This record gives sequence, C-alpha cells and structure tokens, in this order.
Amino acid sequence: MVYFAAMSKKVRTAYVCNACGQDHAKWQGQCSSCGEWNTLSEVRLESNSVAASRSLPGTQQATPQLLSSLEGQEVSRLRLPGKELNRVLGGGIPAGALVLIGGEPGIGKSTLLLQTALRMLGSRVLYVSGEESSQQVKLRADRLPGDNPDLYLLPETDVEAILTACQQLHPALVIVDSIQTLYSGALESAPGTVGQVRECATRLLRYAKETGVPVLLVGHITKEGSLAGPKVLEHMVDAVIEFEGERHYQYRVIRSVKNRFGPTPELGFYEMQHTGLKEVANPSALFLSSSESAAAGVAVAATLQGQRPLLVECQALVADAAYGTPQRSANGIDMRRLSLLLAVLEKKCNLRMGSKDVFVNLAGGLRLDDPGMDLAIVAALLSAYFDTPLPPHALFVAELSLTGALRLPVRLEHRLTEGQRMGFIRGFGAQASGQALPEGLTYHGLAHVAELLPTLFG
Repeated sequence: MVYFAAMSKKVRTAYVCNACGQDHAKWQGQCSSCGEWNTLSEVRLESNSVAASRSLPGTQQATPQLLSSLEGQEVSRLRLPGKELNRVLGGGIPAGALVLIGGEPGIGKSTLLLQTALRMLGSRVLYVSGEESSQQVKLRADRLPGDNPDLYLLPETDVEAILTACQQLHPALVIVDSIQTLYSGALESAPGTVGQVRECATRLLRYAKETGVPVLLVGHITKEGSLAGPKVLEHMVDAVIEFEGERHYQYRVIRSVKNRFGPTPELGFYEMQHTGLKEVANPSALFLSSSESAAAGVAVAATLQGQRPLLVECQALVADAAYGTPQRSANGIDMRRLSLLLAVLEKKCNLRMGSKDVFVNLAGGLRLDDPGMDLAIVAALLSAYFDTPLPPHALFVAELSLTGALRLPVRLEHRLTEGQRMGFIRGFGAQASGQALPEGLTYHGLAHVAELLPTLFG
C-alpha cells in the first residue's frame, strides 16, 4: 500500500491599510488606526517569505548584547559628488542606510541618481532599473556629465535576482529605480501592491544593514502628493528625501523630511539644464526679484531651512470681495497660518480683512513652513491693504503670536547676515536685546504688531 502526502504551503491572509500601513486580521470598511474608509487591501503572505526575509545566506544569527559593552563609533559616510545632496543627507550617505527619494513623475529623480552614479569615480555602483530598458538608461547617461567605469546597470524587477547580483558584485552603493516595480516570488500579489512594496523593502533593508552597503530607493508620488506604497515604507527607511519643483521653473529642490543620521528639514537646490542638474551656489538670488522691490504688497523674509539661511519674496494682494464671499488663497504657506495672521491683524490692528479677498504667494513656487516669516507676510498684507510700497532694501524676520506680540526666531544673526550679504540695509523684527547683530544693517526691534504700522507708513 502506497501513501501519498500532499504538500501545501502555509498561506497567511492579512489586510493592510493603504493609508497608514497597519495590519488587520479581517477586512473592515474603516481602518481602526487612521479612520480612513475603503483603504484595506488583501495581502497573502506565504510562510517561506518570512524565512527568506530573515537574513541573507552566510550571515550569522544576531544575539542580545549589553548596551554598556558596546563601543560607540562615529557613523562612516559615503561622500557623494556635489554639495547639495550631501548637505541634505547630513554630510554623505551613512553606511548601511536605506534612503527613499520621492517626487512627481518627470521631476528629475532618475536624472539626479544616474548623474550621481556617473560622477562617483573610484566607487563601484549598481544601478537597478525597473522602469526603463538598458538602452533608455544609456541614452540619458550619454548627455549627463561623468564617466564612472565601475558603474553597473541591471534591468531587473525580481528582488531575489537583485540581491544575488549584489552578493556577486559587492558594490559600494546600490540604486533602485523604483521600489514600486520590484516583486518577490514569495508573494502572489502584483508589483506595486502594499505587500510587495513592504516585502521588497524589507529584503533590501536586511541587505543594507547586514552588509553595510547603502541603498537608494526611488518612490512615486500619488495624486495627493504623498509617497505611494503606504506610510509603512517611510517608517522602514532611514531617510526620506522629497524631490520637488514647479514644471514652469528651471530649479529643483530636494528636502529631507526624515533623517536618522542628520538634521531636518534641510534643503538643496538644483537648476535643470539639458546636460543634467546643476547645483545652485546662491539660492537666495533665485527667489528675489529686483524689478518688483518697489511694488506694493511685496516683502522679503529671512527664513532658515535646516542650517541654511534663505531669503524669500512674499507677495500679497488685498482687494474688495467682488462676489460677496471673500476668497482666501495661499501658495507656498499653510492656509491655516494665513487665516491666523488675518485674524490677528483684524483684532489687534483694527483692519477690516473680513470683507477683502486675500491672496498670498511665495515667489518661485517655493513651499516653506518657517514661523519666522510671519512678519514678512504681515508686512506684505499691510502694504497691499494700503497700496503703499514698503521701504526699499528692507528685511522682515519675526514670529507672530495670537496676542499680536512679536517673538524672535532661532538663529537671528545668521538670517540677518544672509540679508546683509544680499544687499539689505535695514531689518524689522522682534526686540533683540543681547543678540549679536551684523554691523552695517539697521535693525528695528518691535514688541507688538501694532507698532509695525507707524514704523512702516508713518
């Protein structure tokens, strides 16, 4: 008598929220973690996928160690060509780091990473292309500066094949373009789903941590402007960098949203040219317009992004509401912040903003959230309200409280020094007694926003 044993793989079914990445044992209409509706998708996980993602072949099992017995070591970094990307990463990409770079389609993510790989002379780089063929990548590489003889190209989407190639080449840096195109044979779902993105990212994270080789991942942006392939991907990586910019402008901005090994938020600036991305040495000049300096409704703010001071032109337009209901529009700043500033002006300065259409814009399409630019927005609103230009070569830097009091922002001296370098001769802000201010710049310290009206317009 012959007995046949049926071998079947153990399959675990889970339901993952596309908004927050939380696992659920059963399907439900609303996610109990984030409260979003109809965001759960079914993921089938086989038992061998857990074992496959546990460790790489040839690696030792980790054992618990006393924290006091470990010796602290400085994080070693791989210096990338160019100052801007190194600045955003905190001085270079740390060994074994998993970095996610996201941006809209066609913004220049692939161009930036391929250009970086071509300029890394003396370092072996593996560029994994999951969206473009070898010929397409070659055509882009021919018009970009740099010629790295140790740059390897792998057009592959199977994560197991990619890890095998990494074990054979032993590269100094791995670039994956993009994470949404990868798939693992341990899962039955299609590439780009929640399960596949998380599984592939876990495999690459294990490889980076166990070998010390940094990995750069490219991520797509959804219609809402967030990184696709749920929030769990942002939690897993060591750094998240957003690559942004307006299609009507030539410049591009890289912004660190999360960085376990460096400061946030830090900005880097590039200019898009036919030969690739060129670094901008003086970004303050990009957002200042000398032709509109004498126009009403224009004020210059001294902001601070990470460790870099930046001068930005704030533009405001105040007009009578033509259709009864006043309109509010804010480009580059938070709409709720604009509503707060308008309420303070109406309450503390007795200005009738409730019957006015108000539009605020940051020149160049830049998006900032520095509270130190509150006074510049208020000055632009006052100038537009009275239709009177502000004093020439004036700089504004202060945070506005709900009581109308002005508060000093962080690193006031660095902001004013940047303004003096750009030719500004006077500054307006909160009272700065005991602060070291640059010589050659006249600083007007104010205690309340109501003092700004007689100071500016007499």
